[in-house]
Amino acid sequence: MNTTNWAAWTNQASGELAAALLGVVPDEIDRMADEILTARQIVCSGLGWEGLMVRALCMRLMHLGLDAHMAFEMTTPRVGGGDLLIVSSGPGQPGTLAALMSQARGDGARTLVETAQSDSSPALQAAEVLIVLPAQTLADDTGAAASMLPMGRSSSGWSGPS
Repeated sequence: MNTTNWAAWTNQASGELAAALLGVVPDEIDRMADEILTARQIVCSGLGWEGLMVRALCMRLMHLGLDAHMAFEMTTPRVGGGDLLIVSSGPGQPGTLAALMSQARGDGARTLVETAQSDSSPALQAAEVLIVLPAQTLADDTGAAASMLPMGRSSSGWSGPS
């Protein structure tokens, strides 16, 4: 790959990430920040690629001094009142995550879901906070408008820079 191609690729990738982030309703960003900043402790969860990205978010929250943990780890404390469960489900079909959300809500925690699908499952719609990041996922990574990002994941940029 020559320098010209690299510059074009970088501009296209950055543009796809920017378009996805600009598609988030500003009030949702404020609400997410408020939920995170007022939570007693935060537990994050996602599966597969989503799990890797939400793990990066969790690490950043911990570096900011917040009490943040990944679900299903040996040292993750039980959630309860005043706590926040953050779930990332790009394609919007939660399965295991729906069960985790139900348990967390039953124990008094609030739930926040990030998804790329605005018509996601009823389980995700039941979250106290639903953040829709309008972006391509693996579920829709074919066709002329397919993302040039690895694995078609413009929705993965939400965890922030490395």
